[in-house]
Amino acid sequence: METELIVILLQIMRISVPYVLTSVGATFSERGGVVNLALEGLMLAGAFGAAWGQYRSGSALAGIGLALVSGLLVALLFAFITVTLKADQIVAGIAVNILVMGATRFGLTLLYGSSMNSARVAGIDVPFFFLDPLFLAAVFSVLTAHFLLFKTPYGLRLRAAGESAETAGSAGINVERMRYSGVLVSGALAALAGAFLVFQQHSFTDNMSAGRGYMALAAMIIGRWTPLGAAAASLMFAAAESMQIWMQTGWIPSQLVQSMPYIITLIVLAGLGRRRGKRAEGR
Repeated sequence: METELIVILLQIMRISVPYVLTSVGATFSERGGVVNLALEGLMLAGAFGAAWGQYRSGSALAGIGLALVSGLLVALLFAFITVTLKADQIVAGIAVNILVMGATRFGLTLLYGSSMNSARVAGIDVPFFFLDPLFLAAVFSVLTAHFLLFKTPYGLRLRAAGESAETAGSAGINVERMRYSGVLVSGALAALAGAFLVFQQHSFTDNMSAGRGYMALAAMIIGRWTPLGAAAASLMFAAAESMQIWMQTGWIPSQLVQSMPYIITLIVLAGLGRRRGKRAEGR
């Protein structure tokens, strides 16, 4: 019984990593006043970069590096569209997701001769999961993000840009620069989440993020736009997903079991009621 419990807890920790990284990154973007619906595309871009980087070099470090570059480039595009061009953030996020989905599918065909999956990659070989550098990055990101957002002048400026762009601008804060920084941080962390998925599954598969970006955004909202709250909500989602895996062999219809994480997300969001977002979001 104890062994089974340990296995379940380890599985929850493993599943939570991409949710934690992406939702913590989302707090930076949202605190700066940018609704980042492009998280799904950012994860996919990072995953594709990680797969190609390790496949070509044989090095997980190179895969992580290319994942970061890919995620930052897509985040830069999203920031340019929403912050500089001031396009609708919701529409821009969905458009970026569709763009990255198509681009990665084209990349699979071009580089691997398949529109479904890449060649196998080794991933990160560690003797124990808690030594995985991407797991450690997830833990580190929560603590660092909390410190940066609530204990530093940078965090104060970012939050000011999200609460009221006019007031922040009159105080001498470069609102555009702060919003760019928030989106780029979210891009980097979401890209690491994508790299984690690739290294765990040992290949890139078409649309492998499978809605995790949207659930990470929900985790950030449930966590009240704080890194610690987002991480706690991410663990809840991971527990729901883990329960789904363990219940697949039971008598409950598989379609209902597979939908459980999303049902739980909707129930929790409905129970919280309407939460007020950052006042400058979408502007």
